[in-house]
Amino acid sequence: MIVAQELHKTFKRLGVSRNKPLSQQRVTAVKSVSFTAMDGCITGLLGPNGAGKSTTLRMLATLIEPESGDATIDGHNVVTEVLQVRNHLGFMPHNAGIYPRLTTRENIHYYARLCGLPGKQAQQRTGELIEQLDMLKFADRRANGFSQGQKTKVALARALVHRPQTLMLDEPTNGLDVMATRGLREIIRQLAAQGHCVLFSSHIMQEVAALCDHIAIISDGTVAMQDTLKGILQRTSQSDLEDAFVEATQSLAAGGEE
Repeated sequence: MIVAQELHKTFKRLGVSRNKPLSQQRVTAVKSVSFTAMDGCITGLLGPNGAGKSTTLRMLATLIEPESGDATIDGHNVVTEVLQVRNHLGFMPHNAGIYPRLTTRENIHYYARLCGLPGKQAQQRTGELIEQLDMLKFADRRANGFSQGQKTKVALARALVHRPQTLMLDEPTNGLDVMATRGLREIIRQLAAQGHCVLFSSHIMQEVAALCDHIAIISDGTVAMQDTLKGILQRTSQSDLEDAFVEATQSLAAGGEE
């Protein structure tokens, strides 16, 4: 499971003089994000571009350190137990780059070796994922020229290669066609049904509504509301997630409680 508590992160503004006040030298990407994502569930971080979703996922993935707050992945702290977190976590970042001059098989196998799988086990696991994600037709083609759907499948396979308990996906359906999106949704559902903790970010309301067991609405670097879809609709007195999203974010801006 994932537990995030009051995560906070700022970045230095480019081209700003050091003579300026500190508040003007830095931009806040994440103000205070707290939520829990449970095993066996699909949790969605729902928010517009720039809301702080990707920065939150990058902190949880140990790629950047939070300036304050705390978070654990399967009980391991993201700051003090980095290697343990990475062993338990599969992370597919937004527009994850795959090596264009390597084949699908080589991309996955290389990542398996980076994750510490011995040669035979890495080869076996690579073959399993190629079959599971229906990549046999392009398994031995170089990735240069792949469609967005093919790239996404390879990136997902890399995230799954070491059999992590927890999986995080940043805008995973971005650029996918309808059939590729449906296929990815089914894979995500299967992983949750197997007991995995799945967290993904999205700005697409219907995708989150159709897929998620739990939703955390994030706006301006803060979680405005988190609950099941039914719970969010009830709490905002709305019948549609889009209207509930507007209500929750407006309540946050007005100083309402989460």
